[in-house]
Amino acid sequence: MNQKLLFAGLFLLFIILSGIWLSRTGRPLSVLILTLHKLISLGTVVYLAITVYRIHQVAPLNPLQLGICVLTLVLFIALFATGGLLSTTKTIPALVLTIHQITPFLVVLSTSAALYLVLFRP
Repeated sequence: MNQKLLFAGLFLLFIILSGIWLSRTGRPLSVLILTLHKLISLGTVVYLAITVYRIHQVAPLNPLQLGICVLTLVLFIALFATGGLLSTTKTIPALVLTIHQITPFLVVLSTSAALYLVLFRP
């Protein structure tokens, strides 16, 4: 269980660090850094989904656990959508950037809560 938490935490840290690195490179965005950031993000979502699915197979999750997992997934989708918009060369409203800058904190909180509720089953 602790290994799952460690991997999830490291993946989230790598997403945030690669995002900061990407934002500091300026426009045009570095294809290498952008691809790395996207792959780490996608890999993290897949890892978390597989982890939750396997735990759910062993013992079904209660509504609270499912709800926080769905919330986490929705927040990740919001990050993918806003990140995709920001990676284009078109001018994007400032609100999209603001959402993409705030949502990672919400993802870390919801992922932490989801993993706590799912792995430790209080």
